[in-house]
Amino acid sequence: MHPPFAIGVTGGIGSGKSAVTARFAARGMPVFDADLVARELVEPGQPALEEIAAAFGAHLLAADGRLDRAALRAAVFADPAARDRLNSILHPRVHARLRSLARAPGPACCLVAVPLLAESIERYRWLDRILVIDVPREIQIARAMQRDRMDRAAAERVLAAQADRFARLSVADDVITNDGPIENLDAAVARLHARYAAMAGRSPARRAQAFNGR
Repeated sequence: MHPPFAIGVTGGIGSGKSAVTARFAARGMPVFDADLVARELVEPGQPALEEIAAAFGAHLLAADGRLDRAALRAAVFADPAARDRLNSILHPRVHARLRSLARAPGPACCLVAVPLLAESIERYRWLDRILVIDVPREIQIARAMQRDRMDRAAAERVLAAQADRFARLSVADDVITNDGPIENLDAAVARLHARYAAMAGRSPARRAQAFNGR
């Protein structure tokens, strides 16, 4: 039995990744989300949590032993070296878990949602295809301000910490432009769902041929 046809999904803050993956999930396609995996990996008793506490201080643990996420964000967000240290703890573990989930026998296709996919593309070369959810920068900022109650400066700092739009688009095999009403996603997802199902039905050799042809 061949592993599922694995499609990586990525996009910057405010792009609508969750809305897109929810629509694929509603069509029966499993979604393995890097953010959810990362949360599981820092549950009490997990080695990653112990390593984070050792690297950044036990004060990041709440009274119940759980990670104080707000305190961790404050500790690393404005410090590139600290952010790199945190990423070195989490990213290899997240990647290993996502690959294990995506390569396990199951449905013909699956999605692997990775917000920082463009930043770590070499690690994810095993993906069969990459879908980028794209929006103009100003829409990203407006959505982040509305959804996360950020001011503009905070939203711009988040964008500055992510790969830029050009870098994300440079790794894309498929693009959904999500700059209109949310209902517009339905048709785009339906089209790509059919395309991925067809690609998944091919032999591994023909999959590779289709991938190389993009």
